[in-house]
Amino acid sequence: MKRDLDHLMEERGLDAILVEGKTLGNPALYYMINGAHIGGGKVIKKRGAEPILLCSPIEREEAAASGLDTVNMGKYDFRSIQQEQKDRLAANVELYRRIFDDLDVRGKVGMYGMMDQGGAWVLLNALNEQLDTIEIQGEFGQTLIDLARGTKEADEAARIREMGKRTGIVVDRTIQFLKSHRVQDETLIQGDGSPLRIGRVHEEIGRYIAEQGMENPEGIIFAIGRDAGVPHNQGNPEDVVTLGKSIVFDIFPREAGGGYFFDMTRTFCLGYAPPEVEEAYRDVYECVEEMNASFEVGQETKYYQRKTCEFFETRDHPSIGSDSQTESGYVHSLGHGVGLAIHEEPFFGDTPTNTSVIEAGHVFTCEPGLYYPERGFGVRLEDVIWIDPEGGVHNLTDYPKELVVDL
Repeated sequence: MKRDLDHLMEERGLDAILVEGKTLGNPALYYMINGAHIGGGKVIKKRGAEPILLCSPIEREEAAASGLDTVNMGKYDFRSIQQEQKDRLAANVELYRRIFDDLDVRGKVGMYGMMDQGGAWVLLNALNEQLDTIEIQGEFGQTLIDLARGTKEADEAARIREMGKRTGIVVDRTIQFLKSHRVQDETLIQGDGSPLRIGRVHEEIGRYIAEQGMENPEGIIFAIGRDAGVPHNQGNPEDVVTLGKSIVFDIFPREAGGGYFFDMTRTFCLGYAPPEVEEAYRDVYECVEEMNASFEVGQETKYYQRKTCEFFETRDHPSIGSDSQTESGYVHSLGHGVGLAIHEEPFFGDTPTNTSVIEAGHVFTCEPGLYYPERGFGVRLEDVIWIDPEGGVHNLTDYPKELVVDL
């Protein structure tokens, strides 16, 4: 949460942070500017002080909607700086010098946001070398912005819950679309007599997402049969939609304009399910329900990954708990945080570097699955969980889990 920033800065010995770049595709900046509709900017926050948004003159009114104190970048007259320096890098260093002097920023400054890696390396090194009163700091891996974003305020959780409701509508409309087709030789047939293909279903889902005021920047997974057995196979557009095969439908839309994501997976078969799919589905269903009921504040996230591996192995499924290279059985981690990025803190991998624990405010997925591409099927079920300020556990996914879709 944003109120944790000063504490996180103090832990790292930072006197100030600077978050910058374009807004789109830059969760750190979007977070700091409260989703204001600007193309980009810079946010400077000194420890113990309120953040300040530096914006383009042409975006000054939209910037004001952020609720932050704003500084019009026009005051630094970057055009004249460029004329004086006649070198792009030198001009940018001088611009930062003027900004830091104007806002009385001194000491260790943490840098966050998005920029081309090579350009950022050159610029940050130049700032460190040429600005005597500033020491540029970076973080690798879990940054203070990541940690702040990982715990959600109630209004953030409410936005994610609303996204869940809209996502459920999209899934339901997709099911109704499938059910509207006639069946011939166990294949869904379109009005023109041609078989319904996965690519056509993807197109329809995209339309439903847009109609719900959402966008789809990361794509979707709607994969059938063998492709459902590879966790992130989005589905072959040419595959025909047939009865009796597992379909993994993983949908992760975002608020239009770059806001909060949702993430939900349901697995189903049209018409009927083969016995081996029924068995795998039962195991995955019982696993997700058991895990959802067991989350507790203060517990390491990797603990739940270990429990999931043990759950499946006791039912004779391979898991990465015993074989990290397996591509059959349970092959991924249990979940991940959801927010302004589709994958964010907390993470659930059972790795030595994962130190995440469940905290109040966390919003994360619980998505066990079993995958057998060599046997032609896969099963995954995914809910989104929110831990409220008192430690209560809430499932934000209210769409039902049903294996067979009757036609």
